[in-house]
This record gives sequence, structure tokens and C-alpha cells, in this order.
Amino acid sequence: MLKYTLTLLVAASTIAFAQNTVTTQNVSLAAANTIAMQAVAECQAKGYLVSATVVDRSGLVVAVARADGAGPHTIEASKAKAFTSVSARNLTSAVLENVQKNAAAQYLPDIPGFLVLAGGVPIRAGNEVIGAVGVGGAPGGHLDEQCAVAAIAKVFGQ
Repeated sequence: MLKYTLTLLVAASTIAFAQNTVTTQNVSLAAANTIAMQAVAECQAKGYLVSATVVDRSGLVVAVARADGAGPHTIEASKAKAFTSVSARNLTSAVLENVQKNAAAQYLPDIPGFLVLAGGVPIRAGNEVIGAVGVGGAPGGHLDEQCAVAAIAKVFGQ
């Protein structure tokens, strides 16, 4: 009887623990480093000196790469774009479009850490956002975004 009771208590505590926790996925350090370096390389191949920052699903920096000669502002810009993308779970170009077209979204740029410019791209595992990459420094956010998308595609096949 005691063995049966202990088994029930262990099973009940395991179920309670499982109900009170959440399992999540994050971009790995290895993948983040590769994406950051690949994004810089993609832009360098087009003649753009950029920085790329990869954040995890919580918006914390995992990896940063900066091209030789990239402007000092590109580091913070890439970080803010990555943070904005992972927070919105969307392309920052889509966030920008939303801000421009939707009066209710006009104050999104006031959120600390947000940079509502193109160049931030979420990293997905299936339908789950596991991080984001932000690229800053090309002569146009759409070009930053192209480099970010190409880098993710080379690493994750997205």
C-alpha cells in the first residue's frame, strides 16, 4: 500500500510540475554565430559594410558580427532591429508598414529598444520564433533585410 501511495504522489507531483513549466526553444550559439557572420558576408559581397546581431527568443544578444569598416552606429541599429523583430515575431519591415498604416500602432517606436526600420528578421523553428537577426548599415533597410533573410536561409533552409 505504501509503495502504491508513493507512486501516486510521485506521479501527481510530476504532473503538477509539468503544468507549471514551459519548454521553449532558442537559437543556439553555434547557429547564431553562423547567421551573424553569414549576414555580414552576404552584405559585404554586395559592397555594404554592416553589423549583424542575433538575439534569442527573449531578445537577449547571442552573437554579434561587424564588418571591418562598418560604422559604429551599425551595432546598436542591428541589435535594436533584432530585438524589435523577436518582440513582434515579425519582419521589422512589416512592423514599419503597420506603424505607417495603422494609427493604433503609431506609438510602437516609443517602446524602449524598438527600432522600426527594415532589417530585422525572425528566426523560426517550424512555427515557433526562436530568435531574430538584425542587420544595420546597408544603404537601405530593405538591403539589410535581404542579407538577413539570405543568412537564415543558408543556416536553417528557411
